[in-house]
Amino acid sequence: MAASPGALRRAGNEEFRRGQYGPAAALYTRALELLEAAGEAAAEERSVLLANRAACHLKDGACGLCVTDCSSALQLVPFGIKPLLRRAAAYEALERYQLAYVDYKTALQVDCSIPAAHDGVNRMTKALLEKDGVNWRQKLPPIPTVPVSAQTRWNVPSAGAPGANTPPAAAQRAGPDQAAAGTERAQTLKAEGNELVKKGNHKKAVEKYTESLKLNQECATYTNRALCYLTLKQYKEAVQDCTEALRLDPKNVKALYRRAQALKELKDYKSSIADIKSLLKTEPKNTAALRLLQELNKA
Repeated sequence: MAASPGALRRAGNEEFRRGQYGPAAALYTRALELLEAAGEAAAEERSVLLANRAACHLKDGACGLCVTDCSSALQLVPFGIKPLLRRAAAYEALERYQLAYVDYKTALQVDCSIPAAHDGVNRMTKALLEKDGVNWRQKLPPIPTVPVSAQTRWNVPSAGAPGANTPPAAAQRAGPDQAAAGTERAQTLKAEGNELVKKGNHKKAVEKYTESLKLNQECATYTNRALCYLTLKQYKEAVQDCTEALRLDPKNVKALYRRAQALKELKDYKSSIADIKSLLKTEPKNTAALRLLQELNKA
């Protein structure tokens, strides 16, 4: 007898709890394929499965896929807390701070008691203030207004069986939900590392980034730690971190530039030039990269 979507979801949750994110995602995908034929009738269940699969992507550092799944989940069940928070975390990892801010703020409209959303808003406010200056709010996309019906859906548990009026079932909470706490802690550690970098304490920053990466593999954390390794003249470690970042995001400009810097110091000029040329395909007018290429051509 073929497994039911519910059984596949539970099996996926079990794999997730064991840290097997790829196999968990595959099980959620199988459950989704079974539900496709059911159409709108299964919207709630499909939304939960998409949000669960998004958690797998987030843990594996596949932030683009996480965003896609969360957006699909939110189309099926608008203003779902889990897809909003997971998409916000993915946007934050991708350094798309405006979109992350909007999702964190939207989540707080749904449920104002979520610490992860409050912390996310604070981090994004700080990041956007640094990036865009005092008028950063004027550059934000519109923040959707959450209808009262969506607010009560998540805040007031139904007395009956789990359905449209309750958060997803407890069996699911034990799996991907724990990932949210890990991701949240990872973001805090990364922010602490960033503060230490600003103070010039690169050695201590490396420790924070290392702790963060144990909880959540994120492209920006790898490139940040690579910057520290460059400053500390640990060039091989810098190359390794940039390579990991590029595994997660093959066109990441910071990773390509920092790896090129490290390779130059290791006198691997050919590989360094290849990285700069890859970078310039994405950003042809990147002045730092053009300057480094000139230096490499003289080497």
